[in-house]
Amino acid sequence: MGVSGSLSVLVSDEAEIKRLRWRCRRGMRELDQLLTRYLDQAWAEASETERGVFLRLLDCEDDKLWRWFLGHETPDDVEIASLLHRITELPP
Repeated sequence: MGVSGSLSVLVSDEAEIKRLRWRCRRGMRELDQLLTRYLDQAWAEASETERGVFLRLLDCEDDKLWRWFLGHETPDDVEIASLLHRITELPP
């Protein structure tokens, strides 16, 4: 890949991060912080599989996410449950 190919990948990655950052913005500051923390601390090194799970997590409703993060309910999806645990373990 040449310099222009590398540059287009970087621009594409930056655009994707911006879109994801926007999707991490929820109706609750606490959810914003948890989801953005994952994006900032773990997204870059995450596998394609884990990234897919995070995208599925972003498709969930806020009230469901909040109950899951608080531990009041557990998602049926084992991958989402595992990612929720990982997110809560990330340092602030």
